[in-house]
Amino acid sequence: MTDSPAGTLANPLAARDHARSMGGTVVESMPVLPPVASDLPAGVAAEDLVWEETIAPGGYASHRLSRGSRLRLIDTGGDACAGLMIFNAEMPTERLNFADTVKVQWNAYLGAGKLLLSDMGRVLMSIVEDTAGTHDCFSGTSNAATNLAKYGEGRNSGAYPNGRDRFLLGAAKHGLGRRDVHPCVNLFKGTRIEEDGTITPLVGPYEPGRSVLLRAEMDVIVVLANVPHRLDPRPDYTVTPLRATAWRGPVTPEDDSVRTATPEGLRAFLNVEDYFRR
Repeated sequence: MTDSPAGTLANPLAARDHARSMGGTVVESMPVLPPVASDLPAGVAAEDLVWEETIAPGGYASHRLSRGSRLRLIDTGGDACAGLMIFNAEMPTERLNFADTVKVQWNAYLGAGKLLLSDMGRVLMSIVEDTAGTHDCFSGTSNAATNLAKYGEGRNSGAYPNGRDRFLLGAAKHGLGRRDVHPCVNLFKGTRIEEDGTITPLVGPYEPGRSVLLRAEMDVIVVLANVPHRLDPRPDYTVTPLRATAWRGPVTPEDDSVRTATPEGLRAFLNVEDYFRR
């Protein structure tokens, strides 16, 4: 071994010392362990916080949340695009179905009071609060081919990672594979369906700080990919950080306004309650 830079890098003891010297380093985009947040809603105890993470542009994250948990997503810079997949944590073959989410609610546009439904007619998560108002159930996410065509690079490990491969990494942390990467919904970036059937992307940029609060109606696995919306007309790979904060909360009561808002929604909640009686 030598004292040259190359020799130092090749020295495993020097590499160990360098790695240890990085302990305590804090960057914007990283999980906070143990989770700490200074802006929890009133009435939420610090010990109930289970997840605090800022997801970098082009990044991904995944987490298991128990029934009743709240997940707050914040578009910190005004250009985040939160691609979202959801699985039943106990039986991941049950997962978010955007087609049922749209048709059961007779509405293609997500917002406060709307439900995210599984392919088995149950509510996986509900949207409790929404200050964004621009979301998308139609477009899915990017893949290696679409990013290669638009940005000249589509690899997961490259400069312009695609949503499908980011989802694959997040799902793999829970024992799921490529066949489990299902169509997602996109939060903070919207679309509008015109009378002639064309899709108009609503991608901003928007005012920083818009947020969405989701409530887990089942034990769920949440996977997030923060990549540019696949219909974003801007030529550059444009996306800003996404903050995720989750805390434990009570199970939805029978008189909850979201639960009782429509006959279709109530049926989906009853399906959940029947599932937990077994």
